[in-house]
Amino acid sequence: MNKSFFSIVLLVGIVMSSCVPQKDLQYLQKKEDIAATQSVNAIAHKPYRVQTNDVLVINIKTADQKLSNMFAKSETQQAMQNEQSIYFDGFTVNDHGNIRIPVLGEINVMGYMLEEIRMEIEKRLLEEYFKQEVNLFVSVKLGGLRYTINGEVNEPGAKLLFQEKVTIMEAIANARDITMVGDRKNVLIVRQLPQGTEMHTVDLTDAAVLQSPYYYIQPNDYILVHPLKQKSWGTGATGIQSLTTIVTLLSLVTSIIILTTL
Repeated sequence: MNKSFFSIVLLVGIVMSSCVPQKDLQYLQKKEDIAATQSVNAIAHKPYRVQTNDVLVINIKTADQKLSNMFAKSETQQAMQNEQSIYFDGFTVNDHGNIRIPVLGEINVMGYMLEEIRMEIEKRLLEEYFKQEVNLFVSVKLGGLRYTINGEVNEPGAKLLFQEKVTIMEAIANARDITMVGDRKNVLIVRQLPQGTEMHTVDLTDAAVLQSPYYYIQPNDYILVHPLKQKSWGTGATGIQSLTTIVTLLSLVTSIIILTTL
């Protein structure tokens, strides 16, 4: 009987230890002697450089309506500024790093910042086609920030946010947060760079992530949230779930003990 009691106590201890502790669920904890409000490392704000398969939205306007019409979209296209219209009407960077613009033809944009592309387009238009008097206005933006998130999040899949900057916290919030059994200490980010693929893990429970160059995601990033070991144990992520498991197991053990003593 003592062995049976010891087995029950051991079983209860194992199940209770399988609950997900609060410290594994809380974001941006002050784990070291670093102020959570400390300025983000400058590298985290590094401007994005355009890569292949990016979609650029370029608007060109002048004081001369006739000149503007060469680049203007129809009223129907302007009213349909959604994901599909941006894909079909935007300028996709091809495998050679080029885009094709009406009048100007091909322009190489691979590795350039958006501001540099804007300045180059303005320069060529003023030098080859327009005069300063036309009050040329050019804007260049990314056609949304695309990323993919999988694993232990409530809404995995490909995402698109119409923002210039997106943090890892915003990306996860857009996927309706990490599940109770998602490992917030081991979030993998796979980033495509011109020189190849880069992989890095971040700990979202540590406030030091604010200083990481991966705190701001980049277009085409892949985010993977690994599961905690509690998921594979199947004992429950919360105290109530674990208590239910304990009651079930105790009932089973009790039934076995009663049957063996008959």
